[in-house]
Amino acid sequence: MSELQDAKAVVRAYQAALDRASAGDVASALAPHVSTDFLWRGMHPFYIQNGAESVADTFWSPLKTALTSLSRREDIFMAGRNQMDGFESVWVVSMGHMMGLHDAHWLGIPPTRRMTFLRYAEFCKVENGRVTEAAMFCDIPHLMMQAGVNPFPPQTAAHLVQPGPATHNGVMDAPQAPSEGEKTLAVINAMINDLGTWQSGLPLVEELARTWNEDMVWWGPAGIGATYTIQRYAEQHAGPFRAGFTNRTGTGHLCRLAEGEFGGFFGWPNFTAEATGGFMGLPATGKAGEFRVVDIYRRGGDKLSENWVFIDLLHWLSGQGVDVLARMRAGSPLP
Repeated sequence: MSELQDAKAVVRAYQAALDRASAGDVASALAPHVSTDFLWRGMHPFYIQNGAESVADTFWSPLKTALTSLSRREDIFMAGRNQMDGFESVWVVSMGHMMGLHDAHWLGIPPTRRMTFLRYAEFCKVENGRVTEAAMFCDIPHLMMQAGVNPFPPQTAAHLVQPGPATHNGVMDAPQAPSEGEKTLAVINAMINDLGTWQSGLPLVEELARTWNEDMVWWGPAGIGATYTIQRYAEQHAGPFRAGFTNRTGTGHLCRLAEGEFGGFFGWPNFTAEATGGFMGLPATGKAGEFRVVDIYRRGGDKLSENWVFIDLLHWLSGQGVDVLARMRAGSPLP
């Protein structure tokens, strides 16, 4: 438990340095807190970067230039040992929104001069007092929508600035009882095992009810949206998603952990599947595509109650031959 608390302190220092830094000095602010071979994974169009300077120049400095007075509004903060390497490594997870004033273009997204929210989830691996790896997922299409640029046809669920946990206990600076994290990880693993390759043999609603509370909330990414209750989740996301793909591979993650009532994972990719059913208004391409996903969960009792989801849809769409950012800059919607 003390090792988890030490890792949290490392990430708190990393966050504080990053949050204080101006657009021009991000690299020097990050350098004392990350390893010299720092490996950073970001969403399309950033992908893999190495070292503080590359991460600063590629992602943070342009973001801080575009979203001025950038501040962090954190909803979940947790640490745990990574199941995917036999619980050897320690990772710290932060999730919430970056709030700022959208004063300049970022990735071609036009400024509004109004406050804006960028959903984020970051996984940080901590070794020897430094952050050695990070995965930074953020909901770029949601920022586009706030700027009045919606690249997607009408979707099945709701789009909104998403709140944190209903229980308001997701920021866990203090240590949590290990037994609670074990319960959370066990139900996450059971849900993953049920999901499998969409061949559990049960009707979808019955499958979901094994590991989800009836009043579950699925906080999905822009382009899909959020949905509430098992029945509506099955109708508004899980059913259409499964109908839109075939030949789904098994689930693979780089990190999976839990602390207290919260847990989560990310993959690079989590799985691949062939687009054969016309997902997100696109014609069926028959192409296999990668899904890079973050899932963060809250357990309520013995089952899962809330799920915040980040999917690198821009990366998936690029694999289907659609460059959303280029189309936005050209003023063209998706086909």
